[in-house]
Amino acid sequence: MIRWQDMYKGKLKTPQEAVQLINNGDRIVAPLGNGAPRVIGAALGEMIKQGSYPQLRYLCGLNLNCPGLAKPEVTANFHYEDGYLTPFSRSVIADAVGEYQPMKLSDLPRTIGEERDFNVVICTVAPMDQHGFFSTGIFPDYAFPIAMQDSPKKIIVEVNDKYPRTYGYNHIHISEVDAIVESSWNLIALPPDQPSEQDKLIAEYIAEQIPDGACLQLGIGGIPNAVGQLLENKCDLAVHSEMICEAMMDLYYKGVITSKKKSFMPGKWVATFVLGSQQLYDFVAENPMIEMHPTDFVNNPRIAGLNDKLMSINTIMEVDLGGQCISESIGYSPYSGLGGQEDFLQASWYSKGGKAFLATYSTYTDKEGKLHSKIVPTVNGFVAISRWNTQYVVTEHGIAYLKGKTMKDRVREMINIAHPDFRDWLKSEAVRLKFI
Repeated sequence: MIRWQDMYKGKLKTPQEAVQLINNGDRIVAPLGNGAPRVIGAALGEMIKQGSYPQLRYLCGLNLNCPGLAKPEVTANFHYEDGYLTPFSRSVIADAVGEYQPMKLSDLPRTIGEERDFNVVICTVAPMDQHGFFSTGIFPDYAFPIAMQDSPKKIIVEVNDKYPRTYGYNHIHISEVDAIVESSWNLIALPPDQPSEQDKLIAEYIAEQIPDGACLQLGIGGIPNAVGQLLENKCDLAVHSEMICEAMMDLYYKGVITSKKKSFMPGKWVATFVLGSQQLYDFVAENPMIEMHPTDFVNNPRIAGLNDKLMSINTIMEVDLGGQCISESIGYSPYSGLGGQEDFLQASWYSKGGKAFLATYSTYTDKEGKLHSKIVPTVNGFVAISRWNTQYVVTEHGIAYLKGKTMKDRVREMINIAHPDFRDWLKSEAVRLKFI
């Protein structure tokens, strides 16, 4: 332990000293959410303001912790890349000051770490243990595996004494670290979305399809949480999910999630990030039942698909009569991100007895108060989910199964789950376009 402590002291720096290790032209990757180092991020923003880093690149997603890097006066001075937008970053991406990075989580260690050779990793870690290891905790995601790649990397860690340590493949040894910054800040905690009446209706259709012994992947939002609330009467559920969310913890305490019948890594919850309340973070911390792994393991469809009865539940923003889905944009303007939707859609198909559900409200209301259908003849925007991969589409009006269906059958299925006010319009458009 003394050796590791001496090494720690030798690498301990102020935030300003640590970011001086970064050069113009470097390519920095930071984890999602609370995994992005808050103090290092603030120091990096101040350094970039000097205007001497025009070729510097910084990639993140779900930016909650480093909003200063997404301010126009900072973003204009370097290359800010974001793959899952939050209110902090939406405006700079919309104005093309920042750069939107379409990212599928399972691909990132290869596309960013290997093919684009991002050479600096900055991340939040839990305090060093007696063996000299730092846990990347609840956000190993894509940054940790990039740090572990063979090509030379600079690794700068921010040790937050309030950051949870977790089990799994997510640990960085002191000998691999170039600089250490110490900090103490409360993790950003997000209360669970309260399900609307529409969410509850959609959740009912999905919950009916989930059998005992199923393995859950739940995405972000009110609909996945609503589904969780309707699974209280199920037995022996399990978790293999990019995200651990509040609903999963609640189901565990109610005796619903036991992982006893899990076919892959039985007895273990497997995930790549955790986002929710402080209670959820405390639940995950040093919980031997839970393992946090990188995205190229958790989100790899061939690996996730080893779980029998894998149930994937995610939300989309628009879908057309053929089953093409928009998940990350409003029209062609980026709004959120793809995350692991496509990964788990494919994984559920590989899974014995698996199912993948894509949920959306049937309508939305614009700023002028006019009602529009979210089911459209053809999508207007970047397709996130191709029609040949779509399985179940769910609205508050029903559930449609599209996999393997002809275009005529798809059209009928989709019109049946559209809002009644738009069904005649959709049918006439389908005839005009010669879909039916």
